Order: sequence, then structure tokens, then C-alpha cells
Amino acid sequence: MTLKEVKEILNAEVISGPYEPQMEIKMGCGCDLMSDVLSFIKQHSLLLTGLTNPQVVRTAEMADIKLICFVRGKKPDVETVKLAKSKNIPLLSTNLPLFEACGKLFNAGLKGCSEIDE
Repeated sequence: MTLKEVKEILNAEVISGPYEPQMEIKMGCGCDLMSDVLSFIKQHSLLLTGLTNPQVVRTAEMADIKLICFVRGKKPDVETVKLAKSKNIPLLSTNLPLFEACGKLFNAGLKGCSEIDE
């Protein structure tokens, strides 16, 4: 699935770039516990979360996450956006709750991290 498709499926807003519409997203994960993200997520994933602090970006960098999408219409503060830009991690925001956002992407064909062996 591409970043553009994720944006369209979730009716998401781009908060910061780089916005590369054809960026490939191989799998997705919905989580608010960053320790679980580090334990279970795989590289080149999309992280859907309700957390908007800089720790989310730091975790994404460590786990080689390609894209972060904030759910429930949440928007990160300036510090978080600045950090994401410096790490080249695009940020999106959707008004959907976490469960619905994950469900829409899964129904559209995006795999979960447990479904793909790397």
C-alpha cells in the first residue's frame, strides 16, 4: 500500500513531510504503548497511535517505522513535528478512532505485523 492510499483510506491530513505519495507501506500497527511498538512492530511499517509526544518519533526512528498517523484528530506539538521532520518521518492525522483506522486499512489489504515474516 502507498502513503497516498493510506491518506485517502483514512481521510487523513498531512501534518508534515516528507510527503512521498508512492512511498510503500508494507504493514501496519496500532498501539499506544511504545514498549510494545519496540517489541512487536517490524521495519517499514505504519504506526497508528493516539500519543503525540516526541517519544513517538524517537520510537519510530529506533524501529525504522516509515510513517506515523495520529488518530482521533490528535495533532502533535511543534517539538514533535520538528523532530519528525529532522528524522524524515511523515506525520498524518485522521479523525477516526484507532480501532476503525486499523480496520479500514486491514480491509483495504494492509497486513498486520504478525502476518509478515522478515
